[in-house]
Amino acid sequence: MVGATITGTARRGKYLWLILDGEDALLAHLGMSGQMLITSPDAAVAAHERARITFTDGGHDLRFDDQRTFGHLMYDEGGAVLPSPIAHIARDPFDPLFDQPAAVALIKAKKTGIKRVLLDQTVVSGIGNIYADEALWAAKVHGETAASSLSKPRISTLIDAARDVMAAALNQGGTSFDSLYVDVAGSSGYFARSLNAYGRTGQPCTRCGTPIVREQFMNRSSHSCPICQRKSTTTLA
Repeated sequence: MVGATITGTARRGKYLWLILDGEDALLAHLGMSGQMLITSPDAAVAAHERARITFTDGGHDLRFDDQRTFGHLMYDEGGAVLPSPIAHIARDPFDPLFDQPAAVALIKAKKTGIKRVLLDQTVVSGIGNIYADEALWAAKVHGETAASSLSKPRISTLIDAARDVMAAALNQGGTSFDSLYVDVAGSSGYFARSLNAYGRTGQPCTRCGTPIVREQFMNRSSHSCPICQRKSTTTLA
């Protein structure tokens, strides 16, 4: 990267990259607590600083901080358009080139639970555990429902719900549950106050009043309303 010029930025799902000289890429994934920070060249090394990029114009440095070390940086030669390590990652619902009918058809062909499909970044990217729960609640679909059992209009509605939920979260700075989840200015997001399902175990559903239930899911948790999101009797593959 020595001598390279940053000529642009790009994103695919949860990945972002700096375009170098219009040809190469510095691919980044923030993980759970990573941050890209612009700092003064004389700023002291922070406790969780993992990498620092300096510039010959005498301007600010670009620093990568990551307390939990789930994030990473990767140089990819020739990856300006789409870095090869993420060529398999699908477009996300905010991408101008996102093909929703094609995504719906792909989801419809899956016989596994719809939440598992929503989290599959090769099908549709950008949707994480929290927002999957929120989208499923909004669309009144239980996460264990077989994707193939849902109609295409219902699946499209679910994608719309995911897009709406994530847009609302972005407007509120995201969902911060502790001091690690802050923006580059150190401010927390406030979408946790607007959650309808995730993390609300035992609290009344904001739609029908039934207590929200928590279930184990892929070493994580799923939260749903047992009345609004009734489990399907369809057997999963």
